[in-house]
Amino acid sequence: MSETPPRRRVHSGAPWEAQVGYCRAIQAGNHISVSGTAPVAEDGSVHAPGDGYEQAKRCLQIALAALAELDADASHVVRTRMFVTDISQWSAFGRAHAEVFAAHPPATTMVEVSALIDPQMLIEIEVDAMCP
Repeated sequence: MSETPPRRRVHSGAPWEAQVGYCRAIQAGNHISVSGTAPVAEDGSVHAPGDGYEQAKRCLQIALAALAELDADASHVVRTRMFVTDISQWSAFGRAHAEVFAAHPPATTMVEVSALIDPQMLIEIEVDAMCP
């Protein structure tokens, strides 16, 4: 029987974490999963309402901060998933994604969804990383 790899968790302090029962990111062995990350501003409001590029940048900034707490960075990312409420803004979302991952592109998915937790949110991003 194999041992369960140790787990490290990162919490962002978002009120939804305790309410829903999740953490921002979890590392199990060399795998890190970052929960769906929405464009939340420092004050808890929605960052840059209506601006797909800025919202995607904010999601990635939050996700990369969680990775950093687990000693990982964008070069360790192997997969992203972008859930968007307006697929017509795909190039704005994609531009922000490319700015972060152009040097080491992960597998990715972008799908349109009917809604996110706040109607002003245009995107939510999940990230998976593998560390040596």
